[in-house]
Order: sequence, then C-alpha cells, then structure tokens
Amino acid sequence: METNVTNIIIEKVKKSRISEVDFSNLPFGKVHSDHMLVCDYRDGAWQTPRITPYQGITLDPSAKIFHYGQSVFEGMKAYKDENGKVWLFRPDENQKRLNISSKRISIPELPREIFMDGLKTLVQIEKDWVPTTPGSSLYIRPFVFASGTGLHASPADQYKFFIVCAPSGPYFAGKVRVLIEEKYSRAANGGVGYAKAGGNYAGQFYPTQLAIQKGYQQVIWTDDNTHEYIEEAGAMNIFVRINDTLLTSPVSDRILDGVTRKSVIDIARAEGITVEIRKVRVEELVSASKNGSLKEMFGAGTAAVISPISGFGYRGSDYDLPEMKDSYASLLKKKITDIQYNKADDPFGWRFEVI
Repeated sequence: METNVTNIIIEKVKKSRISEVDFSNLPFGKVHSDHMLVCDYRDGAWQTPRITPYQGITLDPSAKIFHYGQSVFEGMKAYKDENGKVWLFRPDENQKRLNISSKRISIPELPREIFMDGLKTLVQIEKDWVPTTPGSSLYIRPFVFASGTGLHASPADQYKFFIVCAPSGPYFAGKVRVLIEEKYSRAANGGVGYAKAGGNYAGQFYPTQLAIQKGYQQVIWTDDNTHEYIEEAGAMNIFVRINDTLLTSPVSDRILDGVTRKSVIDIARAEGITVEIRKVRVEELVSASKNGSLKEMFGAGTAAVISPISGFGYRGSDYDLPEMKDSYASLLKKKITDIQYNKADDPFGWRFEVI
C-alpha cells in the first residue's frame, strides 16, 4: 500500500491487555485493542496524528457533536493469513468514502496520507490483536466528529478523527427473516442516505425494534416516496436472485455505495453471473416468490460480508425462500473471504499487505 509518509507521534502502552482476551470467544466490536489513532482539526488544518493507548476522551458539554450530530464513520477489517501476514481489503475505498460522507456533513475532508499512513501504522502496531480463528478479524472503525463548542446551529470549527480497533468474531450466525418496511424511511432524495453518517443509523433503530417485536430480525427499507422499491436490508446493501439473475438497487442519494456491494458485483460478473443494477419492485419479489423464481435474497456489508435472508414479511403475509444447494450467497462470500484472508489469487488488486 503506497502512501506518503506522515509524521506520526507514537505512545505505546506500558503493558498490553492482550493476555486478558479470550480470542476463541470474541463478541463483535466490544473488545478493544491497546492503541488508537487520533488527529485533531483546528485553526483550519488537520494536525499531526498521534497513536496513543486506548482511552476515554473528554468533551465540553457544548461540543457540537452532541447538538447537531456532525459525525461520520467507516467500517473495515484486517485479516491474518496462515503465514501470519496481515492484510486490508480495499482501504482506498474507505478513505474516499469517508471524505464523501464528510463533505456532505460539512466536516473538513481528511488528507489521504493521514488516513492511509495512520491506518497502516496502527494495524502494524496492533498486529498481535488480529485473530486467527475462522471468520474472525480485527474490525477497524475510523470516525470523525465535531469537537468544537457552541450552541449556534452551524458547523464546528474543531473536529477529531479517530481509528479504533476491535478483535471480533463473525457478525451474524445463520439466516435472517426480514420485514419490508412501508411506513418509516431510512433516507430521502437530497438527504444524507449515501453518507455513513451516525444519524442514519440512529434513525433505523426504532423501526427495526418494531420489526423484532413482530418476529423478524431486520428491516428491508423501501423508497421514501412510494415504498414500491426495495433499497437496503438493515444497514446493508441488498441483493436478490430471480432465476439465475442477480439484482441490486442502483446507488443514489438514499443508498450507500458499499465496498462489499461493489465487490459482489465484480466477482459475480467474473463468475459469469448475470447482474442487473436496477430498481426492484416489492411486487416483483412477491410475484417471484409465488411462482418459484425467487431463489435468494441476501445483505452485503463489511461486518457480515454476506447475510442470507430466509424469508420476508409484507403486508401481513410471510414468504419463505428455498434452500439452495449451490447458492450465489455462499459462492460470493467464499470468493470474497478467500481474497481477504489471502487464500486465493486476487485478480482485482483489492488486497493490501500491512505487515
């Protein structure tokens, strides 16, 4: 991974906490590694990044993050192969998207070298925290938020960029049942749905809890105007297989341009699978389920990679999906994870060696 060398101030912990961690039983995102990266924006410029021991932070009660929600984040992973080498997967895409999100929320864009050099240096320091049990990885969370103070409704004058790491086990186990949402919307035209802004996810929680109360695990979001078209599955991009064609919604103001989504599309096409990027009507799903042409549905995202859907609910009726022996979901997940864990060739150039 070629980047411009950035001067990074490094303060290491006196004693690692790694011996306290049960790497055979890792929850997702709850155990944190020894160090974190932090970089401040003030006086109109991003300052020298620092790697410090993982610790709490102190903010003024009038910090604008608390009042106006200027916050964006990314999600990515580091993987360790059988020879102990550590890899990242398409980190350039995360760096670009963080700045796309930041621009939409009026957060100053972060120089590429601070993100890339900071990321690489932090993961090198935390290499022993990258787990080796199957399906596990070091989850990496870069994020930026407004730390400048004031109660006036305007962008802040100070920000903080962090990268924290969490050794984590698999995100989901098994298939999920989803409810097609027709009242609440995840995002709207002209809004911030395409940005990884914290508020997008906060707004999802309540409708998702309502779906859970009805016996589903997640929500399929539909368009805000007519609720005729499916758009995302929970916090993931959604794919549908009708007969042997793989369908997914086009990105827009409302839909996140997912790194896993892009990877699924490219791998599927390389495998000879017909992919259509177009709007998918809810009624098309229902009709395909009834006539037997609906073969698969799955979500795609960094945390779970691919999460198969076993059935969906719509207007009081439930529709089950068949068990597929050679599913696209399992094929595509294996292709992606084999690249991520350095178990297969990487014809796309997505894999980056850290150490």
